Amino acid sequence: MGVQIPLPAFIMICLAIESTAHTFSAGIVTDKRKVLSNIISAYTTPKGGILPAEAADHHAEVCGDVINKALQKAELKMKEIDFIAFSQGPGIGQCLRIGATAAKVLSLKNKIPMVGVNHCIAHLEIGRALTAAKNPVLLYTSGANTQIISFEGGRYRIMGETLDIGVGNMLDSFARHIGIGFPGGPKIEESAKKGKNYVELPYVVKGMDASFGGILTNLKHKYDSGKYGKDDLCYSLQETVFAMLVEVAERALAHCNKDELLLGGGVACNKRFQQMCGIMCRERGAKLFVPEKQFLVDNAAMIAWTGILNFKAGVRTKLSESTIKPYWRSDDVEIVY
Repeated sequence: MGVQIPLPAFIMICLAIESTAHTFSAGIVTDKRKVLSNIISAYTTPKGGILPAEAADHHAEVCGDVINKALQKAELKMKEIDFIAFSQGPGIGQCLRIGATAAKVLSLKNKIPMVGVNHCIAHLEIGRALTAAKNPVLLYTSGANTQIISFEGGRYRIMGETLDIGVGNMLDSFARHIGIGFPGGPKIEESAKKGKNYVELPYVVKGMDASFGGILTNLKHKYDSGKYGKDDLCYSLQETVFAMLVEVAERALAHCNKDELLLGGGVACNKRFQQMCGIMCRERGAKLFVPEKQFLVDNAAMIAWTGILNFKAGVRTKLSESTIKPYWRSDDVEIVY
């Protein structure tokens, strides 16, 4: 591992745990925006989608190993950690509970404080920390979450969101229907590259909000009919749904009078999605910011950094306040930093 160089005493170090859905992650970040480690272990299935009980079992199984690897990668020991941060919500209850329990155990055993973090806001804060974005609109697209978020009036406001399911869950559901496993987004992206013919699909934007349930049903019917190829449907899915997201993101930029768009969430790893967002930003003179992949998907580094922002502002999560919050909305969070 080499010679360990002690970090200066004035640097604050946070170890964080992320466990909102299919990913269990542990990461260590300093208050100087230095990511010392960001270890990710994801639950996957060859068929079907995410099964909460199985995902929670996965998290419980890998928990200790992932945390130890994060410490080893950072070349640190627990006694050098100043506090623990954990994803308190929103997310799948069974999965959140594993991470919260691990955080409590570490906090009590090592007699260090802990901070519960809102997962959605963490996606925005890590993007701001690691890019040149200053006051962006966040287009947050993940499995369960699809939101357009902007900081206005002292809070992160949800300018628009899905009216039914998250775009990532929609992609995964269609992937499950056509038998290509979970997570389905990357496999749909590969299939879409081979598609040549656009198949007309419903386009459902209602003001600043979008709906994906009807599109999913329509896609399933078209696939089951046998009249359309898998590649063409995946191509058409991406072109339609991403156009919807770009439309509402552009409207948010105009409404908030901002010229920065920041992408967050696992769906934002899609290169076609990034390309479409980039075209829109260039046409309106805005800047697009896309963190690297490990910070787009669910990860503990983003929880650590958001934890640091809160911790330095005096926020502490008592043991009695550390219960999980599966339905914790971004606009319910008081921003104190």
